[in-house]
Amino acid sequence: MLKEELEGLNISVGVYQSTEETFTIPLIPLGLKETKDVDFSVVLKDFILEHYSEDSYLYEDEIADLMDLRQACRTPSRDEAGVELLMSYFIQLGFVESRFFPPTRQMGILFTWYDSLTGVPVSQQNLLLEKASILFNIGALYTQIGTRCNRQLQAGLESAVDAFQRAAGVLNYLKETFTHTPSYDMSPAMLSVLVKMMLAQAQESVFEKICLPGLRNEFFMLVKVAQEAAKVGEGYQQLHAAMSQAPVKENIPYSWASLACVKAHHYGALAHYFVATLLIDHQLKPGADEDHQEKCLSQLYGHMPEGLTPLATLKNSHQRLQLGKSHLRRAITHHEESVREVSLCKKLRNIEVLQEVLSVAHQRSQLKYTQHQEDDDLLNLIDVPDIVSKTEREVEIRLPQFSKVTATDFFQKLGPLSVFSASKRWTPPRSIHFTAEEGDLGFTLRGNSPVQVHFLDPYCSAALAGAKEGDYIVSIQNVDCKWLTVSEVMKLLKSFSEVDIEMKVVSLLDSISSMHNKCATYSVGMQKTYSMICLAIDDDDDKTDKTKKISKKLSFLSWGTNKNRQKSASTLCLPSVGVTGPQVKKKLPSPFSILSSDSSL
Repeated sequence: MLKEELEGLNISVGVYQSTEETFTIPLIPLGLKETKDVDFSVVLKDFILEHYSEDSYLYEDEIADLMDLRQACRTPSRDEAGVELLMSYFIQLGFVESRFFPPTRQMGILFTWYDSLTGVPVSQQNLLLEKASILFNIGALYTQIGTRCNRQLQAGLESAVDAFQRAAGVLNYLKETFTHTPSYDMSPAMLSVLVKMMLAQAQESVFEKICLPGLRNEFFMLVKVAQEAAKVGEGYQQLHAAMSQAPVKENIPYSWASLACVKAHHYGALAHYFVATLLIDHQLKPGADEDHQEKCLSQLYGHMPEGLTPLATLKNSHQRLQLGKSHLRRAITHHEESVREVSLCKKLRNIEVLQEVLSVAHQRSQLKYTQHQEDDDLLNLIDVPDIVSKTEREVEIRLPQFSKVTATDFFQKLGPLSVFSASKRWTPPRSIHFTAEEGDLGFTLRGNSPVQVHFLDPYCSAALAGAKEGDYIVSIQNVDCKWLTVSEVMKLLKSFSEVDIEMKVVSLLDSISSMHNKCATYSVGMQKTYSMICLAIDDDDDKTDKTKKISKKLSFLSWGTNKNRQKSASTLCLPSVGVTGPQVKKKLPSPFSILSSDSSL
């Protein structure tokens, strides 16, 4: 019952079609997917505190902005502003995914979306469902914009063509990007059909745009519109065939498949009617361009009817009349099929304008045939081939242009996304208290935002306080530095050069753990320990005496002395495979009990 109600809403002329009084066949829009409320606040606050080691309450406004944006996306306006709103949220989801959704774990946020065709809910703890559903709604919104365009104006028809091409682009992008969505309306097979449907409706709008100024009863104009109509009919014929295949057939609204069949017959009938008109109403007159007319007539068919040639048919008035009446019989057959198809579908029977358009076209073809009907037509009329389709404007998929939408990362205070993301892990911020000796900081800086410590003098005040090469500087004297450049950070450091400087730094855990092969001191039965200052020593043969003195001073056995406690503040203790905890306790106290809390990991 729900599926039938959704079908009735989606096919409804009053809800989605243009409000203008029109004499045109209705187009098919897509309904928006519905969703349940989602509370990001608890999960994001916990992750900010746990992963980024920041006060989560500082980000309450940003989380509220994200939730407000999502809420607004549930009821977007049916115009470009609504599309931009959905696109901005889609881009924002990319930032949120990078900031808060590690690839190795679920975050515990449950997203629920309802299938737009069947009403079946789908729930996942996966941001991909959210992103895919928003993309679907962008495509659906474009279809609603297209169906609401005023098709009595050239500008309105051009907007409709553009909207349906963009809808096809978004749905095709969804099909190629999100290949395992659990919702019926976003399955690859269904999306392929929906893309075909949007392109068929775009081509139909191209045909209407050609016909809008009025059709001159002129040979070459009739050739053109006949092939244009055949192009539209061919598109709907292919669409109906795709809709009739499993598994799409079980979930596509029956009225959609019926309307595709109706339009395939209707536009096929129009193509044959226009060809009949150019054959019956126009005789080849002296001085006419015979070669051009012959070429146009031959291009209407894949092959001429048996026993006929283009030029001979044009010159023989009887052959022209008989061939024209054969096309009219074919047109009437198509008209009858379209009317019969409408009568079989309850939803289509309720659309008065559709029945009126089909009835007028049918009567026009019937009237023209009656005017030239003869008693022996059933014996003399031939079976004419299909009209070759051709168009002056082939519609195409237009990919979504997300780059034209400006969206600012709500959580940019966390730092540059290239470094401060959910896929990377760091140490908690460490406070480094140091002074600039005679204006010399003892280290250089490198990188863009955020800036890293580089070329650290092992004797300088910062190194002895625990700074390491490769550390990212996050603040200086409580001034946030995550987005500052090298020159800006250097300027800030120099402004505090006369006083004791407090600098907070973080180290990437992944990069730390990958450096263990450079230098290590090992004691049997103990955990392997690595001095980060010793790691700076190169294994080359040209070691200086200066570095040799450092490695001697910072030996493993000097950890227990108060004298070297400050120097060992940057020492990292890593467990070794095969060495158990109790063995360590029997030999020596755990190094973690000696280190200060600022340096322990």
